[in-house]
Amino acid sequence: MPAELLEDPAGISCVFSDGRRYRRTIAAEPAVLVRDLLKGLAGLVHPHGSVDSPGTVISYVRGILDIAGFMRERGADGGAARLSRGLLAEYWMQAGAVHESVTRRMLASFDSAGGGGGLQEGARALAAGRHFKARPSRPPLVPYTEAEWARLHQACRDDVDEAFARHRQALRAAARGQDPRDGGWTADNQRWLLMQLGPMGDERAGAYLGLGGTWVNRHGGMRTASNALFPTASVVVAYRLLLGVYTGIVPDGIAGLGIGDIDWAGDAAVLLSYVKGRTAAESLTLPRRAVRLLGQWLEHSAPLRGHAPAALRGGLWLYYSHSGNGNHWHSRPDPSAQAQWGHEHGMNVGRRRIRTTYLSLRDRSRWHGSSRSAIDPNHTPAVEGDHYLTAATPAQRDALDTIIEDAQHDLLGKAHPPVVLAGEDAARLAEDYPGLVKGLNLDDAAIAGLLSGEQDVFTAACADPLSGLHGPPGKPCPARPWVCLLCPLAVFTPRHAANLLRLKAFFARQWTQMPSAQFMAVFGPYSTRIAQILERYPAPLIAAAAAGAGDVADDQIPLRPEERTT
Repeated sequence: MPAELLEDPAGISCVFSDGRRYRRTIAAEPAVLVRDLLKGLAGLVHPHGSVDSPGTVISYVRGILDIAGFMRERGADGGAARLSRGLLAEYWMQAGAVHESVTRRMLASFDSAGGGGGLQEGARALAAGRHFKARPSRPPLVPYTEAEWARLHQACRDDVDEAFARHRQALRAAARGQDPRDGGWTADNQRWLLMQLGPMGDERAGAYLGLGGTWVNRHGGMRTASNALFPTASVVVAYRLLLGVYTGIVPDGIAGLGIGDIDWAGDAAVLLSYVKGRTAAESLTLPRRAVRLLGQWLEHSAPLRGHAPAALRGGLWLYYSHSGNGNHWHSRPDPSAQAQWGHEHGMNVGRRRIRTTYLSLRDRSRWHGSSRSAIDPNHTPAVEGDHYLTAATPAQRDALDTIIEDAQHDLLGKAHPPVVLAGEDAARLAEDYPGLVKGLNLDDAAIAGLLSGEQDVFTAACADPLSGLHGPPGKPCPARPWVCLLCPLAVFTPRHAANLLRLKAFFARQWTQMPSAQFMAVFGPYSTRIAQILERYPAPLIAAAAAGAGDVADDQIPLRPEERTT
């Protein structure tokens, strides 16, 4: 339901996506400006815009009161259409960052609702321009330390397992029980009654027995049996925190989940749909342990859900509470329940820090197919650096140091020129490449092997095939053909030119079939190096090699089936 504008006095009435309502009237001058801003606010409220909570609407109302007071002092008693560029600039330069932000959005919404004719041209350009004051940036979220993370995980796991064990024990007791009006007031019969009629307080149980709530209270009451059979607020908190630990879903996404958001694909796979408040609907295929946890929660809450009011039955985090004011159904835990849970376990629990820690610790190898990737593709580098990488754990810092060292090694390898021999004369080799002989520790026998072709691989001659950099010592090097292009043990002679051209054609075919970013990540360095090698050969040699290469195709290159392009 869209927001509704109120008249006399002006105001707004909102119904949000979670069913909450908010109503506010504003008796302030200038009344025309207040009405125009409220009209702009109505266009920003769910379902037309992203404003979807009473607290956010309150911040907009405060912005309306602030700009109305400023304009009243300046004698501007007209509506938004009479606001000049200079007057708005004067207001926004002295207003706080929040008031500036909300009033800009309301004026822009009012202008678009009028078909682009609600504001003066200068005011419209100013409202759409850069803010005078930026909101203060919050400090980066610090992930939990490894010890804190392990402690939080274990506390949640212990509470969930203990509560589920009590629940199963209570179900067995209920199966043994009978109607307490016939079998007496026993623990098993209490649980039987709860399974038949649903959660209840002492008064309702006393009315059923015909003995009164006071009698039930003196004989143990209903709370203990109810808390064993049905999930409590603290149990729901433990399940929600543990789901966040396993999945990293944003806290507001977890809090707003419903039964309809769970899409089961068989017994072991779940696609979970949720709403991320700052963006829009998202979905996630849950990891296996999260699927098991979700299945356990659905089993744990099933008896309670069967007795729940129809309006609340679709909520995922359903529980029932006993309090001094009575007994109540809930579809989401009160924020104080999480604070109480953390106090009982001696830790400060922040659900946003759980997501931060999850992103900081998860395996990055699946992002781009490389364990050396450092940036999450779901974040910009600025967000990643401000909120995650700047707060790395000791293990993370060690991983980053390894990334830097590997990158420096790669840069040094690329800077070192390839060893290309224009002729196969051993005497000239010793004369023209003394540095090569010394650097590779080659003796006369090794040089003869390089020049004769005894130690050839596909693209080069290898100075020592049994001491390769990519496999165990004493075993033949297992590297793919293109890896030799950057290997310091490779020596490229004229007889390898044809194979180098075949490999260059293979890179060209891969370029047409792969996304450019993926190609550069997999083949980019080798494609650059092969050009450097071929440039060192004389042009007549390259022409002759191209004629001898024939029809370049995948079957002329030692490829695995998944590497073929045709």
